[in-house]
Amino acid sequence: MDEHQMMLLRAVLGSIIAIACLAFAARRVLVLFGIIKKSGRPTPDRPQSPAASTIVETQTVEVFGQKKLLAWTVPGIAHVFAFWGFVILGITVVEAFGELYIENFFFPIIGQWWIVLFAEDLFACLVLVGIVIFATIRLRNNPAKEGRYSRFFGSHTGAAWLVLFMIFMVVFTLLTYRGAKVNNFGDMNGAFASHWVAGILNPLGATANEWIETLFVLAHVSVILIFLLIVLHSKHLHIFVAPINVMYSRRPNALGPLLPIYVDGKPIDFEDPPDDATFGVGRIDDFKWKDLLDMATCTECGRCQSQCPAWNTGKPLSPKLMIMDLRDHLFSAAPYLLATAAKGNRDEMGERNELVLTSVGATVASEIERPLVGSREGDEHRDTDGYDASGHRSHEGPVIDEDALWSCTTCGACVQQCPVDIEHIDHFVDMRRNMVMIESDFPAELNGLFKNVEQKGNPWGMNASMRNAWIEEVDFDVRVFGMDGEDVIPDDVEYLFWVGCAGAYEDRAKRTTKAVAELMNVAGVEFMVLGEGETCTGDPARRAGNEFLFQMQAMQNVEVLNEIKAKKIVVTCPHCLNTIGREYPQLDGHYEVVHHTQLLAQLLREKKLTPVKHVDEKVTYHDPCYLGRHNKIYVPPRELVAAVPGVNLVEMERSVEKSFCCGAGGARMWMEETIGERVNVNRSDEALGTGATKIAVGCPFCNVMLNDGTTQRKQEGAASEDVEVLDVAALLLQSVKE
Repeated sequence: MDEHQMMLLRAVLGSIIAIACLAFAARRVLVLFGIIKKSGRPTPDRPQSPAASTIVETQTVEVFGQKKLLAWTVPGIAHVFAFWGFVILGITVVEAFGELYIENFFFPIIGQWWIVLFAEDLFACLVLVGIVIFATIRLRNNPAKEGRYSRFFGSHTGAAWLVLFMIFMVVFTLLTYRGAKVNNFGDMNGAFASHWVAGILNPLGATANEWIETLFVLAHVSVILIFLLIVLHSKHLHIFVAPINVMYSRRPNALGPLLPIYVDGKPIDFEDPPDDATFGVGRIDDFKWKDLLDMATCTECGRCQSQCPAWNTGKPLSPKLMIMDLRDHLFSAAPYLLATAAKGNRDEMGERNELVLTSVGATVASEIERPLVGSREGDEHRDTDGYDASGHRSHEGPVIDEDALWSCTTCGACVQQCPVDIEHIDHFVDMRRNMVMIESDFPAELNGLFKNVEQKGNPWGMNASMRNAWIEEVDFDVRVFGMDGEDVIPDDVEYLFWVGCAGAYEDRAKRTTKAVAELMNVAGVEFMVLGEGETCTGDPARRAGNEFLFQMQAMQNVEVLNEIKAKKIVVTCPHCLNTIGREYPQLDGHYEVVHHTQLLAQLLREKKLTPVKHVDEKVTYHDPCYLGRHNKIYVPPRELVAAVPGVNLVEMERSVEKSFCCGAGGARMWMEETIGERVNVNRSDEALGTGATKIAVGCPFCNVMLNDGTTQRKQEGAASEDVEVLDVAALLLQSVKE
């Protein structure tokens, strides 16, 4: 066969393969667009077209910079090799398709530059190195051996191995055809790996090398196109959708404030809600299109799972598996969604289109009619959210296990860890909202929480008259708003001290309240408290899914704070910090809110507080989730601990952004923990393992939970009676008051 016939063979076979595969790929892209963008509800909290600065930032830092992936060094480097390998090898993809029609084709202008040829071969080799690293990681974290302790438990491991094989084949076919090309057409200066392969192929002779080049060009193109189809039909879809998901993600992240419920593009007015308003998410077609994009973007890497306090204490909740549950349900129900919501014929609440149900077949009809949330009692793998080690899960029963949904502490570890910016907490809370406000199906203990907040203005159900009780226990004057007839906060008051419910009613938190008040008094900071004018911020109600109750509490507080012209507020509770400072702006409540550790650290720097008494003890600090991950306040509490003379500060292994939750967030403070190990005991064990005699905290809920955990260990004889859990303010006060 002469060279013209050889080129004709390449062109004909290559064209047939390319046209067939690209046709299937195009069809799949259209289906995915219909499932995600058209089936999903509008996303009014995101711009339809992100600002240019946002696009540049997200794509530069997170996509091309791989910032979040590199937080885990070894797998991050492997991913950088793979990602940048395929970016650089994009040139060779163009060249391979060009080789189908033009002999000895190179990318225009730059294709024969030695630096380009060198970079192509270098990154081809680095991709192979990345494959070895990925394979090693998967073998060492084999879920068949490690069980739920493997971050890959529940992931589709077979598909992952297939993709690694396909990546290898891309590089193998590339270097083989380029090696033959070197022998057929002469030197490719800089392409060191191609030359090495050429040396292996050269003894086979000219004719063999001509055939090898042709066959492996066709093989290379075929592998690329088949790989494309695999990607579009698997979890590796993230290769294409992750950059889009990152671009439309909440900036700077999906931590901190929760989003309100939207109707017709505006936050819902709970005083006059529309008759057709959807409260939360009760079915897959209630999710917004960005939520569906999150599901399609999941890489099944398990970073979120490895950090989740619920999963790590034997609960059925894994953020990864929950997203996978929703994604698999979405794609299984796709034919119905494409025939209804995607065409603008969205079902009414509680209704399904019987005609479409009949047309899509029994399997799809059964899938779309599955309850979104409910009990999966009877599932032999219920303790692992229904999954076995190989990633198989039955499609019988509800999509989401209710025990998994209510195990979430909203700690934010999943969102913090996710390399593709999935917003897990938003989805979980949206499902809770539907369970609470529509289904009235939620843990019985929350009835008490909701009733107490609604009727008494605090979760404990205490009388408002008791909010000032702590003031009687201090030996200095505390100004209470309104006691001298004020209508607004006086000009000489620098801070409104928001005591919070725990700080007013819970004994251990009251110690913190008194310590902060005394330290401000010593430093000469003029502050005032609201006293009986305070009421719960609504944080626990919102995280439990009772958005209506949150809105009522928030509107009441914003009205009061705006009337008295509050500007600067100091709080001891990170949940109050987050709610007042970052959620109340949704209701036109704009204030400068600081955590007490921030204020006290500032007072130390200004020399208004001077620690003098030595505290010669080993101290470890526990980062509260809503102070640390949600609001990025890590340094001030440590400054306070380090400022105390004699203190030896030791860090727990899980600290700063990887801090392990105390177990109280997400309204878990008011729910019984009956599954697996208690989260607070797990965290207490870690703190005790440092050998510290004092465990410092910066949150009243953490104070309660870690006190309970260490008390349990003391009773069991596993901890010294000398161990004390206290707020950093109380520790500082011990040193300031010589």
